[in-house]
Amino acid sequence: MTEMLTFGEINITVTRKAVKNVHLSVHPPDGRVTLVAPKDTRPEVARAYAITKLGWIRAQQAKLKSQARESCRQYVGRESHYLWGRRYLLTVVERDTPPGVRLDHKHIVMNVRPGSDQNKRAAVMHAWHKRLLHKAIPALIEKWEQRLCVKVSAYHLQRMKTKWGSCNQLAGNIRLNTELVKKPKDLLEYVIVHEMAHLIEPTHNERFINILHQHYPTWREARDELNTLPLGAETWPRW
Repeated sequence: MTEMLTFGEINITVTRKAVKNVHLSVHPPDGRVTLVAPKDTRPEVARAYAITKLGWIRAQQAKLKSQARESCRQYVGRESHYLWGRRYLLTVVERDTPPGVRLDHKHIVMNVRPGSDQNKRAAVMHAWHKRLLHKAIPALIEKWEQRLCVKVSAYHLQRMKTKWGSCNQLAGNIRLNTELVKKPKDLLEYVIVHEMAHLIEPTHNERFINILHQHYPTWREARDELNTLPLGAETWPRW
């Protein structure tokens, strides 16, 4: 059951669930606001609580609006690209050989066929990003399967505009945003832990928070760092 609270320009979606406390969240990138309340919370109580948080909501929305954002990439020489949290300059080499990408010190070297357009170059880069993620992710999943006592049946990589990851508890699989290859590796690990914890508890309730506290005590710091790094040229909302 959901309802909407409106305070001027602020709209808050209220959902009642089997939780003990009220949880208010402002979601990137556009500052969408949600409030999760216990099932027996009276409407006037939820409204009164929201009123006390209006100043905080406006501050969070302003912070999101001013957050740094990458410019749209053209995939041309000396353009900046990020990999595992570090900045590299792109070198483009046009030759009639199969396309590919490699690291060379402080440069990302992209080999493409002569006349390749921006879309083709973007696809070559994306394929390389996926290969790097496929190298990094299995070991992290194996590590946290042992710690959390869960089993991931499969993981999938996907460009996602609404979240960094997702979990299908029934199927036992997780899905990860390919943009994570641009972030420090410890933040990739945090997202993996977050999604694997959903195999135990599917919602963001107190039990879920306690799981993170127990197994990944610095999860809040990791989340906050992820949320302050530059956004992609497109919108990449987060938790």
